[in-house]
Amino acid sequence: MKEHIRQRGKTWTYVVDVGRREDGRRWQVTKGGFKTQRAARAAARKLLVSNEESGIYTPPAKERVGPFLERWLDSVRATVRPSTHAMYETLVEKQLVPAIGNVELQRLTASRLNGMYADLLANGRRDGKGGLSPETVRKVHITIRKALNAAVKWGDLRRNVADDADPPPKGQAGAKLRTWTAGELAHFLDFVRGDRLYAAYLLLATTGLRRGELLGVRRGDLDLEAGRLSLVQTVITVNYEVKFSAPKTARGRRSVALDATTIATLREHRTRQVAERTALGLPWPSADDLAFARPDRAPIHPDGFSNRFDRLVAGSGLPRITVHDLRHTHATLALQAGVNPKVVSERLGHATVGITLDTYSHVGAVLEEEAAERVASLVFQGAEPAR
Repeated sequence: MKEHIRQRGKTWTYVVDVGRREDGRRWQVTKGGFKTQRAARAAARKLLVSNEESGIYTPPAKERVGPFLERWLDSVRATVRPSTHAMYETLVEKQLVPAIGNVELQRLTASRLNGMYADLLANGRRDGKGGLSPETVRKVHITIRKALNAAVKWGDLRRNVADDADPPPKGQAGAKLRTWTAGELAHFLDFVRGDRLYAAYLLLATTGLRRGELLGVRRGDLDLEAGRLSLVQTVITVNYEVKFSAPKTARGRRSVALDATTIATLREHRTRQVAERTALGLPWPSADDLAFARPDRAPIHPDGFSNRFDRLVAGSGLPRITVHDLRHTHATLALQAGVNPKVVSERLGHATVGITLDTYSHVGAVLEEEAAERVASLVFQGAEPAR
């Protein structure tokens, strides 16, 4: 048996290998909340001594949700993206443990989960100013459901009670997309034309890239002769530190066509980037250099990029939208222009065209009305007068 001691925030946690499960997989026991490293190590040693004779670990009959979630977090650390694991840790620490951490795992019910969701929607914000968004509460539900699936797989539970719970439905009222009209987008682009990152804002507007995809683009990913952008890496943050990662899905790894105006703007951006590097005494940008970076070649932090965008929007006098809303604006304008939904879906990197149509159903309703009028005009304009 082995022990591992690690710090989580201001407390210490132990992880002890206690043997093998019936299916041969390694079995780890995790417990946190110790005020000092010494206390965590002493508790780990006590567990080791109590099990060293038989080499068989018997889990406590009344294990609580909090310790179980710590055990689950350690078990999935190597199987999910670092950013995903960081999100799980935050939801466990901020939402799940305070709400149900002291509940016995075997006594957790769907009703208890529903009560937690309702309370989070009404009072979940840690600053005491109201509730969490339905989207965030859904993430809480997804996290506990994944954890309880593991509990069932490990034999700690017979069934997953989260399957019977009722989280806020996806697309709940209040989740209306915020977008700009074509005129508003043109006004914004004209307003930021002199900004150092003007080309980045234009690229977002004309391709619908995600923020992380944009900030992960390298100069070599842009084939301006062919008018194509290859998306092969993205920027993510783990505990506020910038990391690079591959796209989440195969659809996310894609090639996107660029229009002539965007290509010309990117050429100008490359020229300014070379001049900027030369003035700072830095080497000529290479194919592996980021297309959009700080003057010292370091990556731009996603939050910093969003904050800069927010300030520019405020100065423009336009309706407030976020960086991600530029993606929605691009998709909405493309569909309104009559671009085939499948093409829009492929450019956005959606898994299916159904996701695109569901996300932008507000556009679909307008297009359906236009289709009805067009069909009617064909029918009745060609109809012979009644005799």
